[in-house]
Amino acid sequence: MPGHLIRRLHQISTNVFAQRVRAAGFDLTPVQFAALDALGHRPGIDQAGLAEATAKDRATVGAVVDRLVQKKLVAREVSDRDRRARTLRLTPGGAALLAEVLPVVRALQAEILPGLTEDEYRQFVALAAKAAGHEGHEGQDPGGT
Repeated sequence: MPGHLIRRLHQISTNVFAQRVRAAGFDLTPVQFAALDALGHRPGIDQAGLAEATAKDRATVGAVVDRLVQKKLVAREVSDRDRRARTLRLTPGGAALLAEVLPVVRALQAEILPGLTEDEYRQFVALAAKAAGHEGHEGQDPGGT
């Protein structure tokens, strides 16, 4: 069944990510990486926008943002348009960490689907992107998470 296979691939992806990122000396979860990566592409979005960009619920994103703020990787700022809202951006340390971890995350992508040839890998990514409604955006989530 597709649902079981998708769940299993998610487990593999998360495990490979955690092992490779930890081995490279980084203390970062897949969701934290996804948040940093999204903020790298969309600085100044609010928490709701980050939840949408990472396909996570607002409560999860709230906890992730709190942790990234504690780590001094993300800063919250009062929105210029709505004084009640807070926008998010990478701190210089967050931007530096993202730049350092990105090559590690890119390198582990092939390990997530080890049984596929290069052509099968590209086909899988295209089909998965199509199924997820992200056709034409295949390269935007280097974390595979």
